[in-house]
Amino acid sequence: MGGGEREQGKQGDERIAVTGAGGFLGHHLVRRLKRQGHWVRGIDLKEPEFAPSEADEFKLLDLRLADHCLAATKDVDAVFALAADMGGMGYLSVHHARVLHNNALINLHTLEAARRNGASRYLFASSACVYPESRQTDAEATPLREPDAYPAAPQDAYGWEKLVSERALGYFAAEYGIAGRIVRLHNVYGPLGTYDGGREKAPAALCRKVAMARDGDRIDVWGDGLQTRSFCYVDDCVEGLLRVMWGDHPGPLNLGSEQLVTVNALAGLIIDISGRKNLSINHIEGPQGVRGRNSDNTLLRETLGWEPSTPLEDGLVPTYRWIESMVGR
Repeated sequence: MGGGEREQGKQGDERIAVTGAGGFLGHHLVRRLKRQGHWVRGIDLKEPEFAPSEADEFKLLDLRLADHCLAATKDVDAVFALAADMGGMGYLSVHHARVLHNNALINLHTLEAARRNGASRYLFASSACVYPESRQTDAEATPLREPDAYPAAPQDAYGWEKLVSERALGYFAAEYGIAGRIVRLHNVYGPLGTYDGGREKAPAALCRKVAMARDGDRIDVWGDGLQTRSFCYVDDCVEGLLRVMWGDHPGPLNLGSEQLVTVNALAGLIIDISGRKNLSINHIEGPQGVRGRNSDNTLLRETLGWEPSTPLEDGLVPTYRWIESMVGR
């Protein structure tokens, strides 16, 4: 058993707030925290869509409002700050002003409220989108190290607001003594996540397209499909969030897989899982994001003695089966 696991075991009686608990990752995190024996308050604009929350208390609050953030973080020891206005490239590439405005308010108000309410620990869910676009122009994708975020030049508004919020947490930690933790998430996927409506990420979107396709159909992929990414299974991500929160590393840590694949390969894996061998890919115009992005987990391994380990082909199986069951209703 590693040191991170021992530290987690000491935290079974914590009172914890999880913002964004109505979303995909927040819902999985709440469930895991309850398994560990914590008291958990979930907060979001909406309750989880696909399964009831297991939180001890669930508050419907708009975290763009300062007084709602005070209610969200009242009488808790730790805050997992996951709430965000976000989505896939089809959403983030269009709504720059909305995303920057909403998330800046959410992040700054929640952090200040946690400070005022005396929370001792605060984990901020940042993103690989903080890394400069200039380092992500090659599909071969040299893995991104945490210091590579500077000199700062994120791709879009989502990356900028994440980077500013990382800095804010660092300043709050230094000035007010709160134990700040930062994870830079790399493309988290799994069951119980958004799979349609425009905010879904690539794995869920492709699972939906394959599940809805008939034999002989072609499924649409934006661009040439040679853009590359790594994808982190949700159970690995939740484990990482817990280890980082109760660990002692104050700076940003990548939390992702180092298994780099093209979007074409991702689609091919999903087609194989579906058992529909005669589906093909149709490349169309659409937002693609950066050309290549991969996580460098060196610092994560050095800090925690752990890293995500679920192969993409394994994590896609329950993800596809769940989405297939949903679109088949």
